[in-house]
Amino acid sequence: MKREMTLFECKVYKATLSIPLGEVRTYAWIARKIGSPGAFRAVGQALKRNPYPLIIPCHRVVAAGKRLGGYSGGRRKKKMLLALERELRRIIYFTRNSN
Repeated sequence: MKREMTLFECKVYKATLSIPLGEVRTYAWIARKIGSPGAFRAVGQALKRNPYPLIIPCHRVVAAGKRLGGYSGGRRKKKMLLALERELRRIIYFTRNSN
């Protein structure tokens, strides 16, 4: 049985959705964006409970210093997803600007 998302989780997920394809932001960035600058650990816990990892791109959230941090699919998969997104962004940019 699925549980209801808390208001805090909804804010975290909405902020996470604003991270552009192929880019990363830190847990602290998300915490500041939602108005809870000291809640970076709680942000990590909310992302750990992300019920829609294919829709809410929690793999784009990294630890301080751009360290990968955790990911429910494993760090290797997180690294792979970020590399794939960077390549997609490059292809999209090239396609848009090649005319």
